[in-house]
Amino acid sequence: MKDRPHVVVLHTAFLGDIILAGPIAQALRGRFPNASISFVGIPAAVSILQNHPAIDMIIEYDKKGRMRGVGGLRSIIRTIRKSRFDIAVVPHRSLRSALIPFLAGIPVRIGFDTSAGRMLFTTVVPYRKDEHEVQRNLDLAVAVGASDSVEKPRLYPSGNDVDAVDAFLNNGNVGQHRFVTVAPGSVWFTKRWPEGSFVQLVSDIAATDLPVVLVGGSDDAELCSRIVTTVNRRQVMSAAGLLSPLQSAELIRRSIVLVSNDSAPMHMAVSVDTPVIALFGATVPEFGFAPLGEGNTILGTEGLACRPCSIHGGQRCPIVSFDCMKLITPEQVLDTVRRYLGSGRDLVKQ
Repeated sequence: MKDRPHVVVLHTAFLGDIILAGPIAQALRGRFPNASISFVGIPAAVSILQNHPAIDMIIEYDKKGRMRGVGGLRSIIRTIRKSRFDIAVVPHRSLRSALIPFLAGIPVRIGFDTSAGRMLFTTVVPYRKDEHEVQRNLDLAVAVGASDSVEKPRLYPSGNDVDAVDAFLNNGNVGQHRFVTVAPGSVWFTKRWPEGSFVQLVSDIAATDLPVVLVGGSDDAELCSRIVTTVNRRQVMSAAGLLSPLQSAELIRRSIVLVSNDSAPMHMAVSVDTPVIALFGATVPEFGFAPLGEGNTILGTEGLACRPCSIHGGQRCPIVSFDCMKLITPEQVLDTVRRYLGSGRDLVKQ
């Protein structure tokens, strides 16, 4: 193996998955300090890894937009072939993700045994369902001699990101006060705590005169706007769709605690050392996507025969009741928030 290999990590999944794949690059940097390490992902997700000291280059593959279809596939293969990578690490388990490094002629290709394209890898690594996703991902780096020591994901907002968050807070009703962040969105309906429960929680927190900022992407903007309108308190505001992923991470970094569904903001918080109150419904922490590290709280409804119903969640409750989320009460979450309010966390951590 070269001392200075050109390495590419290819993971064209959702934002949360990309955050949890960041430790692959961290482990590879430890194994090959002088390597050139690149990361390929979709534009909406891979931007979260900008400024990461373990990553030299980010390559966007807009597989559902301007690079969709066979033409886009050929384009990304050409781009990767020109870079003359020595090693490809592929946590994504689709056939397309395995095909790209194969057709790009990368000599060492590492992926999971559960990949649809596992026959195209030179090294196949067992996908351990009983491990955290970060550990599973690190198993791929271990295949080229990296350490198996688990590191939390890390995100690195830039100075411009810090300035953008300063401007957002100062233009609203938060300013330099301590505040709580709340992430009510998710791609999957059965991962979302009911809107009415979020309304009650946000209203109860705001009633203590503590500001609340709702966070999320552009797809969450309408939901967050409805919650803000319904609560109707001046110290409640929404950043959903107004900040980039890294700016959202910087905003979460400054908060006392984040209340989140099983979704990307939960992993953002872990990556910037902000504690999380994570609400798990259709999914369970045992799938390997719980907030990593100490100081977090996981709330879920135990003892339901129907839970979990899916590894990713779904767009409707299979038995209609949706008890897994409805039985988590706003009072229960508020009591958990109160435990963090006395932690003495400053608005801006040094």
